[in-house]
Order: sequence, then C-alpha cells, then structure tokens
Amino acid sequence: MAVSMHIDIMTLFPDAVENMLRTSILGRAQERNIIRIECHQIRDYTTNKQKQVDDYPYGGGMGMIMQAQPLHACWKYLCDRSGYRVHTILMSPQGKTYHQEDAKRLSNLGRLILVCGHYEGVDERFIEECVDEEISIGDFVLTGGEIPAMAVADSVCRLVPGVLKDESCFTEESHWNGLLEYPQYSRPEIWEGRRVPEILLSGHHANIAKWRRRQSLKRTLLRRPDMLETARLSEQDLKLLDEIKAEIENEGKGEGLQ
Repeated sequence: MAVSMHIDIMTLFPDAVENMLRTSILGRAQERNIIRIECHQIRDYTTNKQKQVDDYPYGGGMGMIMQAQPLHACWKYLCDRSGYRVHTILMSPQGKTYHQEDAKRLSNLGRLILVCGHYEGVDERFIEECVDEEISIGDFVLTGGEIPAMAVADSVCRLVPGVLKDESCFTEESHWNGLLEYPQYSRPEIWEGRRVPEILLSGHHANIAKWRRRQSLKRTLLRRPDMLETARLSEQDLKLLDEIKAEIENEGKGEGLQ
C-alpha cells in the first residue's frame, strides 16, 4: 500500500523528534505504512569539519544564525529524492498562526518538509530560496522549531484516512467545524458527588446530539467568542445561541440579586 502522507523533518535533534512521533496512533499508522515521518540531521549536510551549522550574524547582535548552506543541502537532497520540489514549511514565530484549516489543507498535499529553526534565526537567503510558507503555533518564542514541527506533523497526519479508526474521531473535535467540543464524561456515573448529565444516560441519540451541539455552542461563546464570527452556523444554531445568551444573562441577573 502506498504511503498517503510523507513528512520529512529537518532538525538538529532527530532522535528526540522521531521517538515522539513513533508512539501511539502515529506510530501504529507508520507501522501500517499509511504515513511516514522521517527526521534528518542538518549537521550531516554541512561542509564544515566541525559540523558547525551556525555563525555570527552580519551587522552584529546577540546569538547565532543558522547557515544557509547545510539547510539548503539537506533540503535539496530531500527534493531530489522525491523527484520534485516539496512544499516546505519553516517553523517560525514570524509565521502565520496555525489553525485547523491549515491542517486540513496540508493533509491533502501528500508530502511535506518541515524545517526546525534554532538559535536566533535562519539565514534569510535560505528562506527566500526554499521556504514556501512560515508557520507559528502561537504568539510566543521557543528555543527551537522541534515542538511546533511535531504539533504540525501530528495534526496533519491524524487527518489522513486510515490513521484514526473513523472520520468522526476528528470531525466532532474542537475547531473542526469552527466550534469548541462539548463536555465529555466516562465511568463511573457518580464521581466525588458529581453526576454525569442525565441526558447522556437516556439512550436517546437525537436528544443527546442536540444537547452536545448546545453545549458546544455555549462553551465556544464563553471561552472563544471570536470563533463564532467565522463558524458555520445553521438557523437552528443561531436560535440556540440566542437561548444560551438569554440563559447566561438571566443567570447573571440572579447572581446580582444574591
């Protein structure tokens, strides 16, 4: 069976990244040859005898900059091996913020190269020559691009058909349809005096589905109201939202009277 998604990760710490991505669901998917994730040591591609991959920045400043030469040599090897220029992503705090829609888009490409930056940055000439897009996983700075690369690889691969046992495993999760997921419960029925909502014990699937949709809308309204601006909402959803807003408003008035 042909691999549905192949991701090459360029990194200074291949063992750490590869060990993480070979566990659990992604590990089993690789064993079944549905996906393939390979990590490549950037130092192996430098012409420097000391395996140096960084140097001082022109113009002065703090820290070191990753050199273009070893990055380009590794990238070129991966593209030559593939037979075409592979879509290449640099994990960077300067990139656009990553969203579920990006994961969907990238999961359809079939092959990706993820570049893990380090030190104070990457030589701009490599970015101009080889990088198709820069991605950030949030407005904060990490010591390297390995954690963001693992996050992107995980979020993309789990959308590949066959990785999860059923499509509903991800279509009902937070962010898939622009909303946060509803609350989840498991056994026992009562824990520390807290009961599972009665509706979930009813066996009435239509009512359960309606309750979950309502809870999803309410949780999004309370925690991430910004998401509602772009969420795909039906007329029934909008009606439920009006009911939820009125309910919250009444609860607030009640608290004010106490």
